[in-house]
Amino acid sequence: MRFAKRPSHCEPVVITGIGMLTSVGKTAESTWQAVQQGKSGVRSIAGLHGIPDDLLIGAPVDIEVPNAGQLKVIALCQQAARAAIEDAALDWSQVDRERFACAISGHMGDTSGIAEIIGYGGKPEGEVPAWHQWLPNTACSEVALEHGLNGPRSCHSTACASGLIDILSAVRRIRDGQCDLALAGSAESINPLFAAGFRQLRVLAKHQDPIQACRPFDRDRTGFVMGEGSAMFVLERLDHAVARGAHIYAELSAGAMLGEAHHVTSMAQNSDPLRYLITETLRRAEMEPSEVGYINAHGTGTRQNDLVEARGIRAALGHAASDILVGANKSSIGHLVNAAGSVELGLTVLALRDGFAPPTLNLYNPDPDCDLDCVPLVGRTHRAQSALKISCAFGGHLVCMAVRRWTGIHSKSGYSDQLPSKAA
Repeated sequence: MRFAKRPSHCEPVVITGIGMLTSVGKTAESTWQAVQQGKSGVRSIAGLHGIPDDLLIGAPVDIEVPNAGQLKVIALCQQAARAAIEDAALDWSQVDRERFACAISGHMGDTSGIAEIIGYGGKPEGEVPAWHQWLPNTACSEVALEHGLNGPRSCHSTACASGLIDILSAVRRIRDGQCDLALAGSAESINPLFAAGFRQLRVLAKHQDPIQACRPFDRDRTGFVMGEGSAMFVLERLDHAVARGAHIYAELSAGAMLGEAHHVTSMAQNSDPLRYLITETLRRAEMEPSEVGYINAHGTGTRQNDLVEARGIRAALGHAASDILVGANKSSIGHLVNAAGSVELGLTVLALRDGFAPPTLNLYNPDPDCDLDCVPLVGRTHRAQSALKISCAFGGHLVCMAVRRWTGIHSKSGYSDQLPSKAA
């Protein structure tokens, strides 16, 4: 790994490639179109080891795992990473792989080895051994090896904030001069252990119609539904992207993270930590509250999270909050836990690109205590130039990122001529 002279702290870092797959689309564009149109990938789940069929509601991704016994989460990472690199149109002969970082969030490791030790059976002969994918950084390592990314690697495991934190860590490495480019993101597959834990915590939503189960910011919300998917980004210094003629989606203007240190699973009810986080992000981005046009909220649909998040947004942005559209995607694609931040950041970037705020599904009865415009039921044209993405995780991990729509040289932004049709 070679270090360059440290660039300016304000050197812009831009997104030049996006790869994504979710329960509603196998690509970034198909996912974005589905979310715009108000489609949902939520359904009853069957065939999850140890969980009775139809007990769990979720938003799974149907993919073929290429190697027998390979963890699905690793396959999701690999597929999204390939798509992001292809989208970035990299000329590998002109790329210094020693200065190409990889930041992919941690995941649940392969526990089949433990199951075998305690007598619950092992893997059939010929499958990927458990010890090959036991560590939570396996996906990061596998993706970096596949593409020969020999720059610095990082892998954070910070629950629902993981994806956004790894993207922020990649931005910092680029600005610190450790690398010129980075592949950053995360993935999630539904794990029975986590499903059982969330059920015991009573945070999973229930409804006779699975599609209507998760309802962020609604008065009748009862929790979230688990989801699967992945999003990866190619990030670059602006001068590096321009020099190679890359198309640019957006600028990652600034980000901030903090440890709330309040409680393992609950948030401070006064919203002071979240208020500080948003305010600090705006300060670092040199962005006024009035410049923010859209916020992609964490928006889990739990009683506590939505209320605390709405209060924090209102406290940080003041009167400007009344003019900002606040969206939540989890009622469409589920809660992707480790991948929530990265997938929802991708949707935020595409919302800026196309000038459209996607709907918050199932928001039939807005909670008056969450006094924000949360784009209920139907998306709308909204020519925002700047946005915030917020992630709030168990353990007090809070992170926020400010994004600016890119309209300069090699812009990939361009408002769509046709608006999406309403969902049937």
